Amino acid sequence: MDHEAPYLRIAAEIRDRITRGDLRPGDRVPSTRQITQKWGVAMATATKVIAVLRDAGLVEARPGAGTVVKAGTEPSQKSAPRTADLTRDRIVRAAIAVADAEGLASVSMRRVATDLDVATMSLYRHVPGKDELLEYMADAAFAEQRLPATAPAYWRARVDIAARTVWSIFRAHPWAAEIVSLTRPQFIPSLLHYAEWVLAALRDLGLGVDDMMHAHIVLFGHVRGTALSLQSEVHAQRDTGMTNEEWLEDQYPSLDVVFTPAEFPMLARIAEATFDYDLDRIFEFGLHRILDGLTARFEPGTSPPRRSTR
Repeated sequence: MDHEAPYLRIAAEIRDRITRGDLRPGDRVPSTRQITQKWGVAMATATKVIAVLRDAGLVEARPGAGTVVKAGTEPSQKSAPRTADLTRDRIVRAAIAVADAEGLASVSMRRVATDLDVATMSLYRHVPGKDELLEYMADAAFAEQRLPATAPAYWRARVDIAARTVWSIFRAHPWAAEIVSLTRPQFIPSLLHYAEWVLAALRDLGLGVDDMMHAHIVLFGHVRGTALSLQSEVHAQRDTGMTNEEWLEDQYPSLDVVFTPAEFPMLARIAEATFDYDLDRIFEFGLHRILDGLTARFEPGTSPPRRSTR
């Protein structure tokens, strides 16, 4: 490719040396410093070269030896799979399928390439790296459900719609909550629409920039924070073979060994009542209390709508 990124071109040259057998398992590959000197590129580019080779499963870091060719990369006579129909959308959809089935930890450039039956290096012509792949996955997930074309007039109804839409997306793709950061927010196009929707609603409530952002972050933090437990539950259910409710029921008989009613009367009362730990209900409770708080703070004299505790 005439316009192939320098890091991909260099990584391809080193890969070719590995597949030809010039570099054997255990041999050191050029270090980042050597790459900068030989190819005349910046250190950041050299670092991306090593990252591409590592993501492709060709090299690994070995203490005391640096970055070496990984075992199992001996030259192969197998012909390279066709990549003519490979697109970024196909790559992203394959990665989402892995994450939905096995969780985000199973997503790697190498795994996705294997599922698509293409060489790992071919993915980098469409996706710069794993970090970008994760953001593309989140963008695709949030694009699956659109906000209404016409927004309700009342700010609370608009915020409620946005929160529920995001929650339903996390429900469908629990791994997406792991990708989105509150401290280092990514500019994910489809997610920006939700932020714009909420901020516009809060502006109509009369909030200034600081209050708008604080309220927006608290709201999204509640949805995302609750959703993080969804993925944990997926893993736990797969590992134990029990749902959350089944696991809790199994734990209740042993609670009297952990604490006595005299020492922890409230916990004992909850255990006796067999509290229904339901994430959907926790999401609902938290969302209503946040909206109630905003209503009481910024709409004095307005009574928040009463809702059933069920």
